[in-house]
Amino acid sequence: MQVRKHRIQFPKMDSHALNQDEAYFYVADAAGERARLRFHDYGKIYQIPGLYEQVFYDRLNCNSPAKVTGILKSAIDQTLENFTELRVLDLGAGNGLMGEALKKYGVSRLIGVDIIPEARVAVERDRPHLYDAYYVVDCARLSGPDREEFGSWSLNCLTTVAALGFGDIPPLAFMEAFNLIRPEGWVAFNIRDTFLNQSDESGFSRMIRDLIFSKYLEIYHLERYRHRLSVDGEPLYYYAIAARKHSDIPREMFHRYAG
Repeated sequence: MQVRKHRIQFPKMDSHALNQDEAYFYVADAAGERARLRFHDYGKIYQIPGLYEQVFYDRLNCNSPAKVTGILKSAIDQTLENFTELRVLDLGAGNGLMGEALKKYGVSRLIGVDIIPEARVAVERDRPHLYDAYYVVDCARLSGPDREEFGSWSLNCLTTVAALGFGDIPPLAFMEAFNLIRPEGWVAFNIRDTFLNQSDESGFSRMIRDLIFSKYLEIYHLERYRHRLSVDGEPLYYYAIAARKHSDIPREMFHRYAG
C-alpha cells in the first residue's frame, strides 16, 4: 500500500492530564489546514489512507498485532493443534492490521467485525481480500440472523487488539463475541495493564478479571509488554493474553458488568 506521508503534529501540552482515550493530534491537509483528531476518532482517521498506521505504528511504535498473534501461536504450539486450522473472529478489526498479522502465519478463515462502517471501507481500500468476510455490526445487539450468520463460519478463535476498554468495545459486546466461539476454541486479546488492578471498579475491568479467573477460560499465556508510546514518548503497558475457551459465559452473568 503506497500512500503519501501526512503532516502530523502532537500537542505541545503535557498529556499527563488527559486520559488515554482523550489524547489527540493534528493532521494537515495538502493546503496546510490543520484538523484536530482524537486518537479514538477512528471513523475520521480511517478515511485518510495511511494515517492510522503513520500515527500509531510509525510514530508511536505500536507492536500489539504481532505480540498478540505471537502469544496465540505460542499457546497453540503447546498443544497438538495447528494454527492454520483457526477460524478467527477478529473483533474490532479496524482497518485490518491484526488480520494482516494473523495471515502471516496462515489461518483457515478470517472474519472481521467492527461497529464503524469506515473500518470496512478502509479494509476494502487498503487490504482488499484480506478477510473472508467483514461485518459492520454491534456485537452488543446481535439479532437472530446475525448469530446464524456468524455460526455458519464455525468459529474457533476470537482475537481483539487495541479495542477493549475506554468505551470502544463494551463488556456485553465482548461477551457476546466470546460466546460465538466454539467450546475448546481460542481467545487472544490485549488490555491496558491498569484494567487488572483491583482498584478499577469499571464494568469492563471487573468482567475481564472475573473471566480470567473463571472456569470458562484457561490461561495459556499472559505477558505484560509495551503496547506503544504515549505522545510524550513514555511507554504504555498492556497485558497480552492467550487462552482456551472451555464454555460460554452464562447469559445471567451479562447484567453484572453494565456501566
